[in-house]
Amino acid sequence: MNKEPLLRFIQTNMPTANEQAAVDIAAHFEECVLLKNEYLLRAGRVSNEYLFLIEGFMRAFTFDTDNNEVTTNFFGKDRVVLEVSSFFTRTPATESIQALTDCRGYMITFETVNKLFHAVPAFREFGRTMLVREYAAFKQRTLALINTTAEERYDALFRANTALFQHAQLKQIASYLGITDTSLSRIRREYARRG
Repeated sequence: MNKEPLLRFIQTNMPTANEQAAVDIAAHFEECVLLKNEYLLRAGRVSNEYLFLIEGFMRAFTFDTDNNEVTTNFFGKDRVVLEVSSFFTRTPATESIQALTDCRGYMITFETVNKLFHAVPAFREFGRTMLVREYAAFKQRTLALINTTAEERYDALFRANTALFQHAQLKQIASYLGITDTSLSRIRREYARRG
């Protein structure tokens, strides 16, 4: 598998690192292939994998108090896939992460991430950048559930990644948007009518 997308990702998020440092860091990542419906992580286990996804779609999900499945995140090309809390605190995950399609990417383990944090100063900056980015995305999503309409959330998700709608089930999209399947159907009809 060509590591060029991984190298670009590292260099973009580690601007202080030279090209050789990016190559050295990329050497620690191993190829990873997940087939459709395979799990990267199951709830109850400690997250040990940090995946840079170069092809395919994945989702994170959990169950609410009524045992309904709720999608909490979607991941597509050029995204980091991990359960941040479990990965860094070494506690059991409350979410599962599953492939929606066949997926390919590059993976690094928690142990290797820690070694790189200590051995490569630029990698610490990379880690900080990734944590800030994930926290900001989490905060934006939380606020969007409070201060935007279901239609606005649908529109934002559709604009951000139209291809996702070809691979995720409607009930997964509805739960991610915090709405019922019926509401999603209504929004989709209105959206299609507007063109």
